Amino acid sequence: MRFLVTAGPTREPIDAVRFISNRSSGKMGLAIAQAGLAGGHEVTLLHGPGVLPGEFEQTFAKFPGELPGELPGAGVQCAGFETTRQLHALLEKYWPNHDCLVMAAAVADYQMPLGSVDASLKKLPRGKGLTLTLEPTEDLVAAMVKIKRADQRIVAFALEEAKNLQGRALKKLKRKDVDAIVANPLQTMNADIIEALWLTADGGCQSFASQSKEDFATQLIACCEKL
Repeated sequence: MRFLVTAGPTREPIDAVRFISNRSSGKMGLAIAQAGLAGGHEVTLLHGPGVLPGEFEQTFAKFPGELPGELPGAGVQCAGFETTRQLHALLEKYWPNHDCLVMAAAVADYQMPLGSVDASLKKLPRGKGLTLTLEPTEDLVAAMVKIKRADQRIVAFALEEAKNLQGRALKKLKRKDVDAIVANPLQTMNADIIEALWLTADGGCQSFASQSKEDFATQLIACCEKL
């Protein structure tokens, strides 16, 4: 299979140095990409800022070759993004040539309006409030669902409070019209472990006890192979 995996946060610039972002480390997306390679699949990894190149090299160290490049029995290529708009452009470029999209990236909900970002660095006055006018970012999963072929599969992620996890994830699964969703509690973000639910459009539900993201990624790839 050809997997397209997104990892890490987006950064939405305010000016030359300030931005809006989140605490995503990209660990889950990296683990999924590694598990896909270990399973003999071709993988394209779209990575956000803050996930350093050295971490990618360490993640794929067990596989011969350099990044990006072709590997025996499997292939990997990487492309970086910073903003939601940049990630959207990469998804439009790569999605048509892949079988399964795993949207593990944490995409910002809001961004500065196009053309409003000041490229210069302005000193903000101390002791005064600051008001930002933001607009919603595009729903990237929904955009990919619109161009999805019948032979392609999309796996989304839902980050929710534990008490509302399954109910909200099921609503998101139906609303997004994806093939499956990984539901995990807030504590998962920037952690080394994950406790998750795997929910599918055909009504399937599988619970995964707390484990390393690497171990879960291997099971996730196996689940994707059965979609």
